[in-house]
Amino acid sequence: MRKLSAGLFHSIDGVVEAPNLWQGDSFDAELGDEMGSLLARVDSVILGRIGYQQWSGYWPNAGPDDPFAIFINPVQKFVASNTLSGTLEWQNSELIEGDLDTFIRHLKNIDGGEISLMGGISLVRHLLFAGLLDELTLITHPVIAGAGRHLFTTNDPITPLVLLRSSTTSKGNVLTTYGLRKH
Repeated sequence: MRKLSAGLFHSIDGVVEAPNLWQGDSFDAELGDEMGSLLARVDSVILGRIGYQQWSGYWPNAGPDDPFAIFINPVQKFVASNTLSGTLEWQNSELIEGDLDTFIRHLKNIDGGEISLMGGISLVRHLLFAGLLDELTLITHPVIAGAGRHLFTTNDPITPLVLLRSSTTSKGNVLTTYGLRKH
């Protein structure tokens, strides 16, 4: 079975929205190496509508030497959306047809590399609470963002997790990877 993982940039105060506004200079070589190692294992990406629309307007035009552009443009991308329709223009992108959970279960059960959920706070929440997300990595930057969406809310169910691994980079980023605790 293929692994489905998600990674989110995260501030000390729990903000995950728009990290480009608060990351500052905390992205370091160790974090880049960790992300490169992850991307080397991924051959399918899940995006939400907003992430797809933002990224499809930027990454196809990014410089040919950008390591993320080299990864994201040719990789297979599946887009979860209730509002988009028809053929998607970004290379190797297709809409998820039908029930999202059923699609994810099917995708996890076919041959291939790892699957990475790369865009959509609500998608991460949904797939985590549906028991379909195998790993959640929070990349906590040493910054207080002050404003923005949090991943979790006060109405979320109690959800036991297990720490799978953790590390700290030289600029103070803390990477923590969790999985659902099996009962």
